[in-house]
Amino acid sequence: MKSTSAGGVSGYTESYPVDGIPENSGRFVVRGGARLAGDVVLAGAKNSALKLMAASLLTPEPCVISRVPRITDVFTMVEVLRSLGVAVDFEGDELRIAAGDGLSDCAPYELVRTMRASIVVMGPMVARLGRATIAMPGGCNIGPRRIDFHLRGLEKLGARVEIEHGFIKLSCDRLRGAVVPLDYPSVGATENLLMAATAAEGETVIENAAREPEIVDLAEYLSSMGACIEGAGTSSVHVQGGRPLHGTQHQVIADRIEAGTYLIAGAVGAGDVTVHGLEPHHLELFLTKLHLMGVEIQEGKHSMRASRSGPLRPVDISTLPHPGFPTDLQAQVMVLLSLADGTSIVTENVFENRFVVVDELNRLGAGITTSGHHAVVTGPRALTGTVVEAPDLRGGAALVIAGLVAEGSTEIRGAHHIDRGYEGFADKLTALGANVTRVQADETPLARTTGASARTLR
Repeated sequence: MKSTSAGGVSGYTESYPVDGIPENSGRFVVRGGARLAGDVVLAGAKNSALKLMAASLLTPEPCVISRVPRITDVFTMVEVLRSLGVAVDFEGDELRIAAGDGLSDCAPYELVRTMRASIVVMGPMVARLGRATIAMPGGCNIGPRRIDFHLRGLEKLGARVEIEHGFIKLSCDRLRGAVVPLDYPSVGATENLLMAATAAEGETVIENAAREPEIVDLAEYLSSMGACIEGAGTSSVHVQGGRPLHGTQHQVIADRIEAGTYLIAGAVGAGDVTVHGLEPHHLELFLTKLHLMGVEIQEGKHSMRASRSGPLRPVDISTLPHPGFPTDLQAQVMVLLSLADGTSIVTENVFENRFVVVDELNRLGAGITTSGHHAVVTGPRALTGTVVEAPDLRGGAALVIAGLVAEGSTEIRGAHHIDRGYEGFADKLTALGANVTRVQADETPLARTTGASARTLR
């Protein structure tokens, strides 16, 4: 089986097969009760790095991207690019990508089905080649994420779209600029259209565009390649297309979701954690909500410190596209809310299945009830360690955070979900003082740490 070394992720080496899922999924074991304190240097943003990698398809010249996180999703995208005939070297946190002149027009099913982000190769492929064949995407099971926004937008630019036998086929004689209004500020659709528009003749205007910091990072990357883009980070993005693009060098912005995850991890145990590398305005509403809960926040130019010494207060949270509260931090903050003195209501407005982790959190004693896209979190709750299953990337991180304050030991299975988005998760938590161990799938860690029998774990 073809594999890529993930050297150093979570303190061990593991092979990633071409479908993007680790051959040995592994588990996290957390011993609760430790107070977290210290500093975390953030990795590059997963949700930016993957799109910059796709944008590198727009030029045959080499592109160098630094501060790239060594996570499963990045290794999967490396394999996607290689399957298209692209030369990719990944050393340390630096990627060197050279698409050359022999670019394939078909992204393989085996890779695309495992990671939804790979759908963003569609825009640059049709821009560069005038055609593309992409398998329908997969990824986390957090509810339908419609791709019709992508397809309708590309059709506005002149692409012909056919869907048959689970594949999307696009073709065009020439892309032409147009006004493309999005029904919803979809991040993926904005990214695909932004990349395709760089090759379209004339001006493209993306209305109701996504405003996430990762969109700005992509626009800056494309601009450094020679594109002319205005308005990135606002709801109206203008692209003057048709300019030749060249190779470039660029550093990925820091991961705001990783930042929020570690700040919450510190706050649950009344700790004191500082994250470095991110501009605080990328998490402005999130930091406001932490402050309202009783967490002390200190902001630097590229750092954020969260500390807590008193009780937590309940707050209501509604997830929304940026600059709203990030859906990718909803599961983690529910753990914090379960410790607050009172009732909080969490409303999920982005992905309908984001509450899939609730059953597992309740196994730890969280006491969360759901109705439709609302969750009622009543605290304070005393969490107790047990065996739980990570249902997805952010839900898995939430379960590890819950384990930090649960009595006894918590085993989180399905660690491959967490590996998709967090570089060295166990190592960084351990450096803050947590008792977190990453173990292989065939071990029985709770039996080793608590005296439980292997039969109990089954």
